Amino acid sequence: MADKKSGIDQALIRDLANILNETDLSEIEVEQDDLRIRVSRAAPQMMAMPQMAYQQFAAPAPAAAPVAAPVVAAEPARNLANTVTAPMVGTVYLAPAPGSRPFVEVGSIVKEGQTLLIIEAMKTMNQIPAPRSGKVVEIIIEDGRPVEYGEPLIVIE
Repeated sequence: MADKKSGIDQALIRDLANILNETDLSEIEVEQDDLRIRVSRAAPQMMAMPQMAYQQFAAPAPAAAPVAAPVVAAEPARNLANTVTAPMVGTVYLAPAPGSRPFVEVGSIVKEGQTLLIIEAMKTMNQIPAPRSGKVVEIIIEDGRPVEYGEPLIVIE
């Protein structure tokens, strides 16, 4: 066993460490015959004391919640009953093609079933219809932006 340790090429280890620094990788592994060398850029604190590292990541979570709260509180004027939400995760497009007129604009009168926008999901363009007739009073979402399920898109009154 001692013979194998003395046969490790330290220059190779240094070269692998340099590759990590140059490419911004977090880990690299080389295997040749029965020799395997793995160089990792893991934080020493996490390796030495995993429970302490877990507590450090877990502790900030409650502090992060109040930061998000003002954003939610800033939108109470919006009537949720009149808000059209995203029925799926994807990318929103307000027009049928780049450079063309949007399907609807603020002030547009829409009929139930009329296309409001498109959500691209898994390379499929899904037309999102108006759930009811009315006037578009607000377009919340920006063109080309990804959306999550249930995210507000447009307000129709």
